[in-house]
Amino acid sequence: MIVAGFGFRAGATPESLADALDEAGGSAIAAALATAADKARAAPFTRFAQARGLPIHPIDPAALAGQETATHSAPSQAARGTGSLSEAAALAAAGPGARLIAPRAVSRDGMATCALAEGMER
Repeated sequence: MIVAGFGFRAGATPESLADALDEAGGSAIAAALATAADKARAAPFTRFAQARGLPIHPIDPAALAGQETATHSAPSQAARGTGSLSEAAALAAAGPGARLIAPRAVSRDGMATCALAEGMER
């Protein structure tokens, strides 16, 4: 299963999220979406997921902090305890043994990031 993990700012739109997914190369292959539990109910994110017919996996803070990420953002480290929210969310949702197949990509408007991870079928 391929999971698209997301990080996004409060002003992100469904279009921002779609662009980040496109930039990561996940538009045609993502089977699920993931982000931090406190962001999972954000209206733009839920609208984006519904439009694509994909389930959302909310990830708790401890699971995010436990992921080794390929990229590192100081703001993400300070706020979330991980180098990349999108990478950590994708890896955590994809499950044990998951591997990152696309590191964090940024939407053109700078409002969202997306990374892809592949794990065993759930």
